[in-house]
Amino acid sequence: RVASPSSNLTTTISQVDQQKDIEYFVDSDDEDISSSKFSWRDHWYPVSLVEDLDPRYPTPFQLLNRDLVLWFDASTSQWVAFDDKCPHRLAPLSEGRIDENGHLQCSYHGWSFDGSGSCTRIPQASSEGPESRAFKSPKACSTRFPTMISQGLLFVWPDEDGWEKAQATEPPMLPDDFDKPEFSSVTIQRDLFYGYDTLMENVCDPSHIEFAHHKVTGRRERAKPLPFKMQSSGSWGFAGANDDNPQITSKFIAPCYLINKIEIDTKLPFLGEQKWVIWICSFNVPMAPGKTRSIVCSARNFFQFTMPGPAWWQVIPRWYEHWTSNLVYDGDMIVLQGQEKMFVAQAAGDINKEYTKITFTPTQADRFVLAFRNWLRRHGNSQPEWFGSTGVQALPSTVLSKRQMLDRFEQHTLKCSSCRRGYNAFRALQRISFGAALVFAATAGVPSDFNVRLTLAAAAVFSAALGVALNHLQNRFVFLDYVHADI
Repeated sequence: RVASPSSNLTTTISQVDQQKDIEYFVDSDDEDISSSKFSWRDHWYPVSLVEDLDPRYPTPFQLLNRDLVLWFDASTSQWVAFDDKCPHRLAPLSEGRIDENGHLQCSYHGWSFDGSGSCTRIPQASSEGPESRAFKSPKACSTRFPTMISQGLLFVWPDEDGWEKAQATEPPMLPDDFDKPEFSSVTIQRDLFYGYDTLMENVCDPSHIEFAHHKVTGRRERAKPLPFKMQSSGSWGFAGANDDNPQITSKFIAPCYLINKIEIDTKLPFLGEQKWVIWICSFNVPMAPGKTRSIVCSARNFFQFTMPGPAWWQVIPRWYEHWTSNLVYDGDMIVLQGQEKMFVAQAAGDINKEYTKITFTPTQADRFVLAFRNWLRRHGNSQPEWFGSTGVQALPSTVLSKRQMLDRFEQHTLKCSSCRRGYNAFRALQRISFGAALVFAATAGVPSDFNVRLTLAAAAVFSAALGVALNHLQNRFVFLDYVHADI
């Protein structure tokens, strides 16, 4: 049910009473109030965009607090996932290499493993006696997890014993519009130093866009009421929409997939009435407590020439689009860092149970946020089912500086194939520019002709200025300080 806040509230009505009136206003036509068990480990999780993986190198990844290594098995042309530990003495396999046989080799003692996880070589083993058979022992095998590729995403099933379930389960899918020629799409991934629940709450909240992303994807002056209505909910997730223009339809598919569809009715000169459609599909992958990978796949059916794509006229590089996308991440970053710190400080126990006591959410714009918190409390055991012991270690958001939180280079550039190429290209051009400036400056006094000397001096100044400009642009791959008050 929804209880809209009264227009004539007085100071005699306590905030607690107001909160009780709107607490977890989630319609639930398809289930009763009792919670149903949700298994975090019986799902496919996207761990990376395939185009951003390098088949020449093993790649480390954390999923549900478990360290994995992703690598490409050329013999089967498949990406595989192992426990990121060598069975020998537990060194990280992600620090290894792909050997001459196409197997994953540990960098510590050279043990090698094929795509099935079987050990294929122990260099220190004798060629005779029991040691010669050691590589055949089950104890010498690496633990392998189910993997699959779907729609450009590499998925991992986090249970090494769940092969049968994994084969019977379809991964979450992008909408059909992503395959239609009238839509252009772009993808990005970035590792964020705040929790899964903090990120999920953020992507469930369209109302923050006009303020947190002012002059990037929103405008403060465009903020307005967003009367969302729930359509369905359950242990699988929830769905809802508004009836306004633009119409925003949201669907959360547990545990980490949120689909936002934005439909805008507009009218353009010469073209007449248009229906613009934007898809923002975000996978919010719980890596470890306080660390989440955001994978966003977006598509739209207008202004395709401003987006990367395969057509000859789509000349915008993917890394350029990522400059804008990273501004969106930056606009949220410090706000969410502060929010997570406050939640940790103020919640005595389960944040989801105390959410409406420590926050004030009187408008229907927060409906999907409350729906997610409700799902996490009722079905998700209030947090992901982490592997191992999470202990009492402080969350990264409570100890990292602003500079570390906004570090694009570590969080994104090193993990993005297009931004790595862009960064390296800008560095190379910068060095060429400064080198040219030195050459021009050194030779400017040699010619006897004044006009030639003047031309060389001007070329030196221009080359130096170009180098400075390239350095400024290169920093967009590394770090930009984001100050909301200056935007």
